Formats: sequence, structure tokens, C-alpha cells
Amino acid sequence: MKSITIHDIQIPLSQCLKTEAVRNGMSLNKTIKRILSEYFGLSAGEKVDHKKDFEGFLGVWSKEDQNEFKKKTEEFEKISPEDWS
Repeated sequence: MKSITIHDIQIPLSQCLKTEAVRNGMSLNKTIKRILSEYFGLSAGEKVDHKKDFEGFLGVWSKEDQNEFKKKTEEFEKISPEDWS
């Protein structure tokens, strides 16, 4: 992906861009890319579903694995008054 630097942006334009970014809860960079994409009739790009990056780690424990983990970590659930003295 290409990066572009824009020099000498006039203060009113800079303020408008910052206001738009805040209004939409977006970064200035994302706001400018969205505005340019809309102006030229291009899609702003597909949103990446990062959940797919972690699918290999989800649901890999069996019920036995889960029970063993709970057994081995149940000690951490106990509160001992001596720890707070």
C-alpha cells in the first residue's frame, strides 16, 4: 500500500478534517482515506475480520482438557485472609 504526504494544508482544512475525525470516532488517517474514497466513488476497502486469524485457537480444548485446567487452577479462586494481612 502506498503512503502519501501532503504538505502545507491550510489551517481551516486541517480543522475540518480533525472535526470530522472526532465526530466519527475515527483516526485522521482513516477519515482522509474515507473522504477520498467517497469522492472518487471507490469503496473504502473491505473490513478485515481478524477473528479468522484466531480460529485455529478457538474451541481446541476438549471437555477433559477444560476440566483438568479448572482442577489445576481452582487454587487461584480461593481467598486467604493471611494474604491480606
